[in-house]
Amino acid sequence: MWFEILPSFGIITAILSVPGFALYGLHKLSLDNAYRRNTDERWERVLYVRDMRLTGNPYQCNGLETISDK
Repeated sequence: MWFEILPSFGIITAILSVPGFALYGLHKLSLDNAYRRNTDERWERVLYVRDMRLTGNPYQCNGLETISDK
């Protein structure tokens, strides 16, 4: 019957979802942020490098307080 495929479908779906949840945890441990910045386009890479240069952490919000008064 058609419902005999449900257990194997559930197992395969669970196994294929493990990498997504594992990356969430790894990014949380290593970057202290659960989400990775998308750097597919050149402008996004430029902003990533700029944020890294200004604050040392590309995931930290950059505001006027990061610019020195000098």
